[in-house]
Amino acid sequence: MKRITVFCGSSYGASPVYQEGAKALGKALAQRGITLVYGGASVGLMGAVADAVLEEGGEVIGIIPKMLEDREISHQHVTELVVVDSMHERKAKMAELADGFIALPGGPGTLEEFVEIFTWAQLGLHQKPFGLLNINQYYDPIVAFFNQMIEEQFLQEKYRMMAVVDSSPDVLLDKFDTYEPPAVKTFIREDQT
Repeated sequence: MKRITVFCGSSYGASPVYQEGAKALGKALAQRGITLVYGGASVGLMGAVADAVLEEGGEVIGIIPKMLEDREISHQHVTELVVVDSMHERKAKMAELADGFIALPGGPGTLEEFVEIFTWAQLGLHQKPFGLLNINQYYDPIVAFFNQMIEEQFLQEKYRMMAVVDSSPDVLLDKFDTYEPPAVKTFIREDQT
């Protein structure tokens, strides 16, 4: 795996444990020679993960839309900063460059980015590993919701299992190394085949 896109917040969160987790992920990426692709900001968890990769001598590609370049304070020390026209272009570029995807804690934008990647995987639009770095059990409610989707028959278990979840960056990355996506989703009923 050469590049991993990390989705995360432009805030630090309520506890220092989130920033520590972002730094641990950045360090793990750099030590494995994996380039970070992320939202391009110098603040919040975005800045923390990027700084950690850079401090370990790793490479960082930031993708930021013009409208957020000043608001999110674009990171001026990344290996490459790509300024795009829209949020849609940002997400498309991050997906294009990625060999895998990790969501650190964040807000609605982070969740939206992760769920889109999950949906694309379920539809077979990509076969890249993706997961949640579940720092401080932040994503427990989301994982419970995914499990409820299975119980209510809106999600098959084999697709739920595509979303890798762990609280350790190293364990999560190890799981990415052995990731095997299920067959592409189809809407043909078994009694029609």
